[in-house]
Amino acid sequence: MPAASVDPTVCWQALRSRDSRFDGRFFAGVVTTRVYCRTICPVPLNKPENIRWFATAADAESAGLRPCKRCKPQVSPGAPAWLGTGAVVSRALKLILDGNLDASKVDALAYRVGMGPRHLRRLFLQHVGASPLKIAQMRRAYAASRLVAKTRLPFADIALRAGFNSVRQFNEVMQATFGASPSQLRHSMNKQSAPAPDSGIVVHLSYRPPLKWEALMTFMAKRATPGVEKIERDCYRRTIEVDGDIGELDVRLDEKQSRLKVRVSLQRHTHLAKVVERVRRLFDLGADPIQIASHLSDDSRLKDLVQSCRGLRIPGAWDGFELAVKAILGDSLTASVPARLLSELVRNFGRRITSGGEPDYLFPTAEVLAKADLESLGIGASREFEIRELAKAVAGNEITFEAPYQVSDLVSRLLKIPGVDETTASYIALRAFGEPDTFPLPQSSLGCSSALDRTSAWLNFLRTTQCWRPWRSYAALYLCGCLDHRRDDRSGDRQPIFPARTQPELA
Repeated sequence: MPAASVDPTVCWQALRSRDSRFDGRFFAGVVTTRVYCRTICPVPLNKPENIRWFATAADAESAGLRPCKRCKPQVSPGAPAWLGTGAVVSRALKLILDGNLDASKVDALAYRVGMGPRHLRRLFLQHVGASPLKIAQMRRAYAASRLVAKTRLPFADIALRAGFNSVRQFNEVMQATFGASPSQLRHSMNKQSAPAPDSGIVVHLSYRPPLKWEALMTFMAKRATPGVEKIERDCYRRTIEVDGDIGELDVRLDEKQSRLKVRVSLQRHTHLAKVVERVRRLFDLGADPIQIASHLSDDSRLKDLVQSCRGLRIPGAWDGFELAVKAILGDSLTASVPARLLSELVRNFGRRITSGGEPDYLFPTAEVLAKADLESLGIGASREFEIRELAKAVAGNEITFEAPYQVSDLVSRLLKIPGVDETTASYIALRAFGEPDTFPLPQSSLGCSSALDRTSAWLNFLRTTQCWRPWRSYAALYLCGCLDHRRDDRSGDRQPIFPARTQPELA
């Protein structure tokens, strides 16, 4: 991105929000100190006249600036060194899940991964949402619960085998984790009507309030994939696969604190950090809703909508490929794919992982759909071809959904897939990567009668949306929230977001 394309107004909005999605996209250089920083740097930049914006760290250093020692912009997202923190956490997680904190302290674990204990705790809270000791404690608790349920061993032996230092510690942790003592757990498990404690690791992910949880659940429920996702008013559940590790995800809102309760049930849990990162993006937990609402409320066209739906977040997607397939089938901000069609796709080509209730399937992989005969779905030859071309591109690594800091590159690659237009590509970027500054609404939402009038009005309208940057994605969501409530009383059909009579005001 050339330096000329950096808009200072957009940069200042991103800086004030401290939103990590802008981290690495541009940099702030202070001409007086000759230092350049990331947008999430904790050092305040109070004098706009002294700030210059740069598209890349290389541009800033070419201008004679040196990197900030606090935010280290040379290792911002996209740089090779950025991968280091995630790799450290993954290695430490594996050591914890192998029992390395049962007989030693966090200091010893930190020494093994090459850093101080304080920094390791900070990285765990950032990447996982729980401290190393908390993860180790939950591992011991669930190991002990299986012994309590399946054996008649004395509790003192169970405590020792599960890695607890004493029976007292064992009792305290079991009470804190399951809300019951070991004896109460064993008694309840002996009753056929009472299930054993849920397996998995629980982490709590905080967010900046307010959070419009009901709006998120409503949006996701309308677009849920049958057999893969199960969404209720207070719970989001789905099957997951992370680097071959299969399990289930359960997310609930904590009514007492500004956080989500996330239960992750995997075979090994070594990919917990990656799961937490996806959940944060899935529920847009890094956003600052007050900052976004304040900016969008400056426009009279959005003010009432923003006021009526405070705390709106971008409804993300767990898997980018799954979302892209649904987008080709017709999923968008203003429409959803029929549940019957998705159900047939999943049950014919997905992998069943449980014999219980939903969710019980994994979404079909790109490798499977690249060779699948989709004719039985009745979606038409053109869409069959488009899905296969997408699947081939993903299976061949021509398109990847694992690099959230290369959104523009993803969009350009998606546009090469037959049937994927700019609106569809923007919608995928919005939900798969949580892209905050795109506008995935179709021209048809303007309500113009002819294609020529619609195109002209659309171009005029897009020019007026520039004042919403860098939060155009949220503006689109607010407008679609308005659309969801505007229905014809006789037919129930949805009405255009912008009726033709409003065009003079928008142009």
